[in-house]
Amino acid sequence: MIAVLDYGIGNLRSAQKGLQKVGADAELTADADVIAAADGVVLPGVGAFGRCMAALRDAGLEDPARHAIASGRPFLGICIGFQMLYEGSEESPGVDGIGVLPGTVRILSDSVKRPQMQWNVVRHDEGSPLFAGLDEPVWMYFVHSYAPADNSEFVVARCNYGGQVAAAVHRANLWGTQFHPEKSGKAGLQLLTNFVAACRAA
Repeated sequence: MIAVLDYGIGNLRSAQKGLQKVGADAELTADADVIAAADGVVLPGVGAFGRCMAALRDAGLEDPARHAIASGRPFLGICIGFQMLYEGSEESPGVDGIGVLPGTVRILSDSVKRPQMQWNVVRHDEGSPLFAGLDEPVWMYFVHSYAPADNSEFVVARCNYGGQVAAAVHRANLWGTQFHPEKSGKAGLQLLTNFVAACRAA
């Protein structure tokens, strides 16, 4: 069973339905006991960093998220849910992120239209289990104005949008995508299939 954290922000059911489409038992939940018993955990997100972090904390889900990551079970952050894994964001100065990944999320270059709301080519590292079975490069769908810097050892995929942008990370059991796999057609569903496979293996 995969727990999709229900903190009342954005279209959380979209991520749930994407996981269900690839055969996962995905449950939208704010129950800490259900999250603790899950084989994997997903943190989606749409909107502003600060508002999402406030909603996560108000729902009492920051600690369950931290515990899930620390437990070694597969954990996937999507879009703002990915950004929330970092220490903070320029979008919401003074608001702490979950902080399990180092660094601050930065605004995209002013040389391009913000938000990036389009399909874009993603180039991923060879051998990354996140992208198993996918072409290199691959097209994914993005909606965002901020992104982590492409300077972390954990970045396994990048796109070009006013410069190199971190598109995905993978560190041990922690996975994150700036793009929306649930909105990225067959390629996105393959990525979710890879995550589900990691949950089953764990």
